[in-house]
Amino acid sequence: MERVVRRREEIVGRQVMLPWSDAVKISWRNIMVRLGRSLITAAGIFLGVAFFATVVTQGQIMEAVAKSPHIGSGLFATDPTAKARQTWLILMSFVVAGVGVTNAMLMSVTERYREIGTMKCLGALDGFIVRLFLIEAGFMGLAGGVTGSLAGFVVAFLFSLARSAVRATRFWAYMDWGALLIWVGIGIGAGVVLALVAAIPPAWRAAKLPPAAALRVEI
Repeated sequence: MERVVRRREEIVGRQVMLPWSDAVKISWRNIMVRLGRSLITAAGIFLGVAFFATVVTQGQIMEAVAKSPHIGSGLFATDPTAKARQTWLILMSFVVAGVGVTNAMLMSVTERYREIGTMKCLGALDGFIVRLFLIEAGFMGLAGGVTGSLAGFVVAFLFSLARSAVRATRFWAYMDWGALLIWVGIGIGAGVVLALVAAIPPAWRAAKLPPAAALRVEI
């Protein structure tokens, strides 16, 4: 009898536990279907990461300027409290971006009550529902992180080039490009992590929806 029960559990497990490749395909399709909302969500992450990348790049440029033999004495004096203010602004930008992601994902859950209910009626486990929403959030976080990091770097670099006093130091020849690439990678990772963390409450809410109740909801 135990063998029969175990066999049934294995069969059911194979039916409801789709592989990661299928989960990724479904998540990507959901993003494309709701492309407008997905872009808005990614834009929030983009802005937070872009601000982070801009501040970090400017810091790297100022360090390079300080190493330049072309710098004039006291030309680029720094405010000792500037770094603390920048750190605070970066944290606030990430918090705002995280709240935006959570709100957008909650709206997505509300719009997809029937879809979620149908999947659960067909045997989808809570873990699979959570996986779908986290993969979607990961895609949006990756998109926002990559574009935000690149945009922040470009803006900071062009802004520095536009300042004749900074341009005269030929700072690009003294920059630590390896460290800058590491910071860019950190920005991309921060975008992905931010999206995943912000998506946990909506994903959990979606997974706990009673199937019958979800199917009865009028959107």
